[in-house]
Amino acid sequence: MKPRDDGTPRRIMTAPELAEFLNVDRTTIYKWARKVKIPAFKIGDDWRFDRDEFDKRMRDRNEGD
Repeated sequence: MKPRDDGTPRRIMTAPELAEFLNVDRTTIYKWARKVKIPAFKIGDDWRFDRDEFDKRMRDRNEGD
């Protein structure tokens, strides 16, 4: 992982954490990750989600509306 410019540690979330944050079912998070609808990466068999990247994509998406 490339270091952040501002020195702030990355906020990495698990699928259950992101599901709770978005108020959706965990299986929806896995489906979105497999279809590359949300930024995600795998560590072994486990999905992880970079909260900062997710927030950035959501901001970019909302600015386009």
